[in-house]
Amino acid sequence: MQERKQGIFSRFWAYLRRESQWLRIGLGYKRWLLLVLLGTTLLGLGLALILLHIYRTVPDNWLVPILAWLSLRFLDRPIRVVIFGGIGVILVLIGVWGANQALLKPFVPPGKSVIDTLDSFRRRDRGPRIVVLGGGHGIASLLRGLKAYTRNITAIVTVADDGGSSGKLRQSVGILPPGDIRHCLAALSDDEDLLTQVFQYRFSMGAGLEGHTLGNLLISALTEITGSFETAVAESGRVLAVYGQVLPSTLTDVRLLADIVDADGKLRNVSGETQIRESQGTIKRLWLDPTNTPAFPPAISAVLSADLIIIGPGSLFTSLLPNLLVRDLAEAVRVSHALKFFICNVATERGETDNFDCIDHVLAVEKHIGTNLFDLVICNNNFEGELGEGVSWVKMDEDLLKHASVYCADLIDPEHPWRHNSKRLSKAVMDLFYERTGPLPG
Repeated sequence: MQERKQGIFSRFWAYLRRESQWLRIGLGYKRWLLLVLLGTTLLGLGLALILLHIYRTVPDNWLVPILAWLSLRFLDRPIRVVIFGGIGVILVLIGVWGANQALLKPFVPPGKSVIDTLDSFRRRDRGPRIVVLGGGHGIASLLRGLKAYTRNITAIVTVADDGGSSGKLRQSVGILPPGDIRHCLAALSDDEDLLTQVFQYRFSMGAGLEGHTLGNLLISALTEITGSFETAVAESGRVLAVYGQVLPSTLTDVRLLADIVDADGKLRNVSGETQIRESQGTIKRLWLDPTNTPAFPPAISAVLSADLIIIGPGSLFTSLLPNLLVRDLAEAVRVSHALKFFICNVATERGETDNFDCIDHVLAVEKHIGTNLFDLVICNNNFEGELGEGVSWVKMDEDLLKHASVYCADLIDPEHPWRHNSKRLSKAVMDLFYERTGPLPG
């Protein structure tokens, strides 16, 4: 019997401790609870004045003894204040708790409590404003981890892609390539389960559908319906309930061009992202056609208001640099007061960064847009795992330490060692950011 009482007491105490978390600092909940208590107090005061008026003015009949008993006149006044006040507070708390549970239950993920969901939302809502520039799977991996820390994320993505499903739609429909944008939308989605998998689904057969992804087709359809590519991207983000926003670096139909030195030492001009990837040789120079491509204004605004700007990871010449070759965007990055991190790739890419070290990545960026751009270069230092043929680890050497501030850590995905692990990478980025700035005020 004693053990049963102790068990009941322990469960009750655990329940109180769990529910007391509603009073935790930062939830933005206590102010509304105090407002409810104040309103209830004033309502109770008004009711008390009415009862007092009735008690003092009505004739001495059957109603007076009932009111005297209900008001506990047989007890001292301080005791009555404690009893009525305590009951009132308990009833208000129970009512507010029940209303919260009923209203928020449809929006709480399975296995999580209302308070945990609210705390997570508030914490991320107050998170730093982060802008990530890049494209492809690399930036998507980083975004997937960053959304656990903040909702204020802007991914600025290249629109120079001309291969695969994006390239076909670009030629046949005449829209900007949606592929890299699709990857970022999926990575920032609030629910990466069935809906996002459908968005990323690639048709393997079907006349006119083979090779296309459903997300690319959806963005194309929304572009026709809404009349603008940027609106189509925004509407797709609403469908997926993304954390933050995904923006194209420009709305101009651009083509990527490069000067490549082949094995015989001859300089060739190559046009198009796909051709640049497939060409054998060393990329000497990269530019956009047209060269005076204007940046997408919301992208400029996001960069100038950012707390942290991250460039990479991703294909150096075909995902990262095409964003920075938009001159207005590169200049906005340079003049922004935000911290600027460059995330170096884990492994080289065949035909693009063969035999590159970390410093080669940094120098390639600086060659095209100028020096002294980055506050910190982030590199991987775990080189265990099997890479594909013709792929090597991107390592940090002493020359980079003389050139820039560097942070090295184990950042690889054990199952796919040629990629970053999204959780490790995002945690390292946020730790480094807060180490330099301290937590932002709520």
